[in-house]
Amino acid sequence: MRPFWRRLFPVATTLVVVVIAVILGKLAWDAYKGTPWTRDGTVRAYVVVLKPEVSGRIVALPIHADQFVHKGDPLLQIDRTDYEIALKSANAALEQANANVENARVQAERRQKLTTLSTSVEEQQTYLTQARVAQAALEQAGANLERAKVDLERTAITSPVNGYVTNLSVQVGDYATAGQRVLSLVDSDSFWVDGYFEETQLSSIAIGDPARISLMGYPALLHGHVAGISRGIQVANAQSDAAGLATVNPIFTWIRLAQRVPVRIEIDSVPPGVTLSIGLTATVQIDPRPRTAPPAPK
Repeated sequence: MRPFWRRLFPVATTLVVVVIAVILGKLAWDAYKGTPWTRDGTVRAYVVVLKPEVSGRIVALPIHADQFVHKGDPLLQIDRTDYEIALKSANAALEQANANVENARVQAERRQKLTTLSTSVEEQQTYLTQARVAQAALEQAGANLERAKVDLERTAITSPVNGYVTNLSVQVGDYATAGQRVLSLVDSDSFWVDGYFEETQLSSIAIGDPARISLMGYPALLHGHVAGISRGIQVANAQSDAAGLATVNPIFTWIRLAQRVPVRIEIDSVPPGVTLSIGLTATVQIDPRPRTAPPAPK
């Protein structure tokens, strides 16, 4: 017969292993709750879509695909010929309108100085009206001249932001149509990360909490902070049918899945060698700051 301690050893070993597993599980759970993290993160940035405000043939395109441009750099030039002619025509129309105003003013003043023996009151009023019409035409000619100047300036398109030319598909000789996209810029100063956290983790996240970001393709960590928590996601059961009734999808499972809510992470620093692109996959870990307890009620 084996000694008692030998018979007790397997039981004690099993109990020790169970206790260690429970402790490690508790520590892992505390770490999960205390430092929220998610593998469901995406790099995002604002994309500026450039649409010309005037139409014409592209005669200069001093950029290439994926090039970095600074704010104010020239991007493309639309043929100025028609708009220069329009500007000259508007200048000529303004000079003619000026001459008409001066002539109408002189004639109206001359009629006003004559007595009713030389001219009628009706004729005086007619010339006064013609003077006002000429003045209105002068103002219209001035507005047309300003519009012609603006249109000529709009033939040159410059970069409104610092960013990268993306998906460039136009070339010199293409016709640019007003209101239709010619190129897009990824704003390099606007990169952020959207981390999609389960709703059970939101109580541990606050605005300003530091965050660590790991991109799938780079070993170096990026650092940032929580800039915002989304206030809404799509709710399937909120849709209405043709009769205006709520469309409720039946659920036959016992497990309630936690919804994921977007948390915006502003990037504070990017390590050298890391190239940010919209759509990159990211893992995000939040390091909650110490919370101050609310004052006790008196």
